Amino acid sequence: MGTEIKTWEIRDGKPVSVESTLAASGRTEALDLEAWIEADPGIVRPGLRLIGRQVMTSSGPLDLLAIDRSGDLVIIELKRDRLPREALAQAVDYASDLATWSIDKISETCVKYTGESLEDVFSTSFPEVDLETTKINDRQRIVLVGFGAETALERMVEWLSENYGVSINAVILKYVRTAAGSETLTRTAIISEDLEEKRSRDKKFTIPMSDEPGQYSEDDLRRLLFNYLSQDLVTAQRIRNVLIPGCLKQEKLTRDELKEEFLRQNPNVEPNKAGFSLSVISGQLGMKKNDFLRQVIGYEYPTYEWEKDNYHIRPEHRQLVVEVLESIEREHGSGPSDADRGLSATSSVL
Repeated sequence: MGTEIKTWEIRDGKPVSVESTLAASGRTEALDLEAWIEADPGIVRPGLRLIGRQVMTSSGPLDLLAIDRSGDLVIIELKRDRLPREALAQAVDYASDLATWSIDKISETCVKYTGESLEDVFSTSFPEVDLETTKINDRQRIVLVGFGAETALERMVEWLSENYGVSINAVILKYVRTAAGSETLTRTAIISEDLEEKRSRDKKFTIPMSDEPGQYSEDDLRRLLFNYLSQDLVTAQRIRNVLIPGCLKQEKLTRDELKEEFLRQNPNVEPNKAGFSLSVISGQLGMKKNDFLRQVIGYEYPTYEWEKDNYHIRPEHRQLVVEVLESIEREHGSGPSDADRGLSATSSVL
């Protein structure tokens, strides 16, 4: 039958079953339910900060997008009636798209919705979390929200969570308008938040990372570098206009020197938040798929095994890197002056 919540109102000392729906009470999913969750995301689950509403994905708009203290994105899909099993496929589709999103794209979504940078929103919402060591979008969580759930959906959610560690849950709400006209909202979850977190942590899927450099031919390497560094994405621009020029000026560029150069080009960024931007650069270099970057940019781990430092351009590729930067300059006219254009807390981010 699926999960349902029953409510009784005590009238004249007797329990009277109360059956209410959003539609029957003139409420709507888009105008009312979303607004309630915006006002208090704890309705869905504790510890969330909304960063987007009606967020466009390759499969259409998802209802609400949030981030938690771990840096994971949370897809919130709403239904004002019973949750059908098709809602699960839709949410998984959204999650598979969001898994490919860069920090830059997430940041743009956050600024559009909140008017603040992702780093400011995260720091304000989770002040106890070290932002620099947080992996943004390392996982994607799914929360389906409705006023009941089909048995098949419950079975599928439980199976994915228990056997594959998929961070997924279904929250069942009960809306009640009493005889006196007051409105209440009650919730329950198919899987407890603690159990969901444990299962997800035990079978966590991680983005493939590597320190191994690529082995591309000079022509392929030139093409890959040009395509990546030409992107209109903030992290790619920072690698192009901050990291690489710094490495070309000297034999090795320390993390502190990189931070100083970044702050010089971005005077509106608070120094204590610069580390987050550097960690994003570090993350891009460490992704397995970006082995072409590691073929030309080397680094060491002199202090911590997780913190890259002593960046350098490999000698055999210095000339190629210079030529790629010159080609980008000729074609796009981009340079350090526009590397981080509009990246203050009130504009673009990260």
